[in-house]
Amino acid sequence: MNTFFVTPGIRRAGLGMLLLAASVLMPAMSYAQQQPAPAAALRAKLQALAPQLERNAFRRPLALESSEAADRLSGDVYALVDHPFARVSSALREPAAWCQVLMLHLNTKHCAVQGGGATLAVAIGRKFDQPLSDAQTIAFAYTPGKADANYLNVRLSADTGPLSTRDYSIVFEAAPADGGKTAIHLRYAYAYGTAARLAMKGYLATLGSDKVGFTPAGQGGYIGGVRGVVERNTMRYYLAIDSYLDAPGAGQLEQRLAAWFDATEQYAKQLHEIEKSDYLTMKRHEFQRMQQQQAAS
Repeated sequence: MNTFFVTPGIRRAGLGMLLLAASVLMPAMSYAQQQPAPAAALRAKLQALAPQLERNAFRRPLALESSEAADRLSGDVYALVDHPFARVSSALREPAAWCQVLMLHLNTKHCAVQGGGATLAVAIGRKFDQPLSDAQTIAFAYTPGKADANYLNVRLSADTGPLSTRDYSIVFEAAPADGGKTAIHLRYAYAYGTAARLAMKGYLATLGSDKVGFTPAGQGGYIGGVRGVVERNTMRYYLAIDSYLDAPGAGQLEQRLAAWFDATEQYAKQLHEIEKSDYLTMKRHEFQRMQQQQAAS
């Protein structure tokens, strides 16, 4: 049986920046000077992952990492996308583009840019069509980081979410890679409290009892539990970014929707939830509702 390659889970502190030179050898340099430029650090990370990117069961140049701490989950995707950096940067540096990306996810019911682009109000709900009044909104602060000819960094963060979830973080970074491609890194992370832990425990014992992630877990199986949850959602968000980059135009919604669903079906064991016709019908309605509210505001 094919297994998905997943690099070892990172601990709570997350990925540290790689040093270009040891301070003991260069004592005169400041701490900031010892750090590599973020674009160089990202390319170095993907270079270190080159064997995994070239040969894996994802059938694309991608590596997935995840970690579980006492009250926090995180997932990281490192990948090469077949688009030049200039296209990636221009497509993903504006907050409205991230609404288009996030809306491809099954659970995203609505997204609105507020505060002149400072906030994304994202409504989260069930994996079927439902009134917005039944969804719960997370207010993500949109923070554009460094953006130049060689690097892009975008951050979405929220202090609180549904139940007792908190400290949401979606971080995206990109840098040029060889062959006209782009190196990207997506991190999705959040913390949770007692209410969320109990709700997740109930879900995993019932509706989610057969759900798995991508990390191999012996005898041809895959990890389950809450790490499986964060791995699935990290992958869904990555596929949403990839699908958007393939068709970012205002008139390309149908292409994006179909591409995202077809991409998730490549990993049906982990990501299949509903049939394609149901997904397309649901998303057409949700996007139409979003456009109507944008026009009315």
